[in-house]
Amino acid sequence: MIRRLLIANRGEIAVRIARGASERGIMPLGIYSEADADAYHLRFMAESACVGPAPTTQSYLDIEAVIGAAVTLRADAIHPGYGFLSERAAFARAVRDAGLIFVGPSPEAMEAMGSKIEAKRRVREHDVPVVPGYDGDDQSLARLRTEAERIGFPLLIKASAGGGGRGMRVVDDLARFDEALDAAKREAKAAFGSDAVLLERYLRDPRHIEFQILADAHGTTIHLGERECSIQRRHQKIVEEAPSVALTPELRERMGAAAVRAARSVDYVNAGTAEFMLEPDGSFYFLEMNTRLQVEHPVTELVHGVDLVAWQLRIADGEKLDLGQDDVRPRGWAIETRIYAEDPANHMLPSTGTIATWAPPEGPGVRLDSGVEAGSEVGVYYDPMLAKLIVFGSDRAQAIARLQIALDQFLVTGVRTNLPLLRWIARHPAYAAGETTTQFLPRHLDEAIFRDRRISDDVIGSAVGGLISNGWAPWRVGGVGIPMRLVFGDEIVSLVASHAGGDAWQIYRDGVDNGVVHLARHRHGFRALAREGDGFVLETFTTPVHFAFAPPPSASAAAGASGTAGNGRVVAPMPGKIVKVAVAQGEDVAPRALLVVLEAMKMEHRIEASDAATVKAVLVREGQIVASGAPLVELA
Repeated sequence: MIRRLLIANRGEIAVRIARGASERGIMPLGIYSEADADAYHLRFMAESACVGPAPTTQSYLDIEAVIGAAVTLRADAIHPGYGFLSERAAFARAVRDAGLIFVGPSPEAMEAMGSKIEAKRRVREHDVPVVPGYDGDDQSLARLRTEAERIGFPLLIKASAGGGGRGMRVVDDLARFDEALDAAKREAKAAFGSDAVLLERYLRDPRHIEFQILADAHGTTIHLGERECSIQRRHQKIVEEAPSVALTPELRERMGAAAVRAARSVDYVNAGTAEFMLEPDGSFYFLEMNTRLQVEHPVTELVHGVDLVAWQLRIADGEKLDLGQDDVRPRGWAIETRIYAEDPANHMLPSTGTIATWAPPEGPGVRLDSGVEAGSEVGVYYDPMLAKLIVFGSDRAQAIARLQIALDQFLVTGVRTNLPLLRWIARHPAYAAGETTTQFLPRHLDEAIFRDRRISDDVIGSAVGGLISNGWAPWRVGGVGIPMRLVFGDEIVSLVASHAGGDAWQIYRDGVDNGVVHLARHRHGFRALAREGDGFVLETFTTPVHFAFAPPPSASAAAGASGTAGNGRVVAPMPGKIVKVAVAQGEDVAPRALLVVLEAMKMEHRIEASDAATVKAVLVREGQIVASGAPLVELA
């Protein structure tokens, strides 16, 4: 029996597993890096141990340190969560060799499925269809180029190990193949320790469908239905739901049977996920098998009434599954959205900082799996996912309605989040219609909507109303003629507010009547105002509006120092590590030429030249850690 469980992870999944362990009378034990010494997940652990410095390779990915922590804390089992070491066969083997229980599949099954190349070979032998492509052992550039020409374009370069969108590149023509291959291999090596890749025909408009597998050590393997995870950005899922609108009962049965055969091809035990691409004509192809718990497991739990973490622990304890395939019947509808520290107004780039306000929604059918709280630090070293918002309804329409309300009520300040993007998705007619292929965002999203900085009368009215109702406006006897001078970006707006009776306030902007604001009634499109440092943030459905009280007019000229880089300098859009410098001093570059590759929050970001120029100076070196706004390259 498992009595003391080390959870080799951080964030919301560590919290989720700790709660599941505690429910079974198992003592949860945690680990943390030096950067996570005050992390939220640690408060759910009975005991914890530090495993090293902030970089993941020296802490959460250090097998010896993690097992050392398990021994120190007297654990008898380790649950890897997802990410980090969760799909490393070497880790599972080291856990077993240390005499501990690994809550997951065998190292042998993990090894077979952990390599996308080997996985495709195995499942093909069990009559599971796979995407056409190349998964050979010859990884030379010449062979990969030859195979790319044979497969045709567009094609997908995919890391053989790992997932989460890292080590993946879509290539449209042979001229860009070498650069994309180099980037995919480099990212895969950094994230998974292997730079082996496979090539696949790029399916233009499929759905991403996955099946949850449970298998015990006594020969029973079942699936718990499908999840649709088609809405993605940078090959990483952001919205998942169960079941899928695209599957008929007959197709569900065929795909589920294929998922079970894929699991049996490696004698799989414990929880896992078989992932497929589904074409519009109903044909489907095996992508990979994730040999771990999935981020999106809550939607399956809600729709099927099964606690997957509890079953992981029960199977690891040697128990038999007490349900068969005929017992699996979905009920209702569940949708999950991933809350990331990413800025939709800045190309979805990661955001760092301290969370000032963390006010999640509540209500019927609402579940939140969170790894942060107000005061939590969001740094550069780890994945930017903060939490998962999951809703459940009797049908898809009710689930979407609950999702819209819950997202509208979710307030986060201090860091930028993707909440505006999620609100936009939840209200899009194509989403309501179930038209959710992997091309949903490329087809429908214009990111400019998140960068609209026009200071409309509605924005001003909501800002003034929020300041007055919260007691943050300047004070004036009788509420008559309250002066306000607000700065929105580069624009300063002068206002006067006068109490007009009840909850009504008359607003004058630059001496012109700007209408009446009623404090008890939010205007359409706005929902909350919160403090953020020395200023305020007004939450809208498309983008947060940040503003502050402007200095007195006499000081305004002195207050306008620019924070932008001049003299042709290209600066870092976020803190991170320089993994590649692609240019040299004196080199001529074309528009969109690659200058630098910046790695932040486990993803690589291309820093390109906006126009034709000459490199005057390279100001960074490979391996260097840089702050947001740090100069990288100077162009002339």
